[in-house]
Amino acid sequence: MSRAQDVPQSRLRASGTKILGAAAVFLLVVLLITSVFGKKGLMEIQRTRKSTEVRLQEFAALEQRKAELQKEIAELQRNPRAVEKEAREKLWLMKKNEVVIVKKNPAIRD
Repeated sequence: MSRAQDVPQSRLRASGTKILGAAAVFLLVVLLITSVFGKKGLMEIQRTRKSTEVRLQEFAALEQRKAELQKEIAELQRNPRAVEKEAREKLWLMKKNEVVIVKKNPAIRD
């Protein structure tokens, strides 16, 4: 009788081991998929890194532009000739009795 009881127990152990193994594999697959594609997975981390790099480059460019503008402001506050130069170049202002000659660019046609 002990032999008859051993056979079903060995089958139960084998099927229990298979179920446990399948559950472990399933759990590993789920963990792998969520670690790659999940909310805080590798794909999202990579996307965030690229976005951060782009933002840092934009920030560096803006910092450089800010420094240039601060330099220009300091020059305009310190030097009256710089103000006159800017007024002439950007606003086309001129002094009394002054004639401005505009040279046409031959490459540009009306």
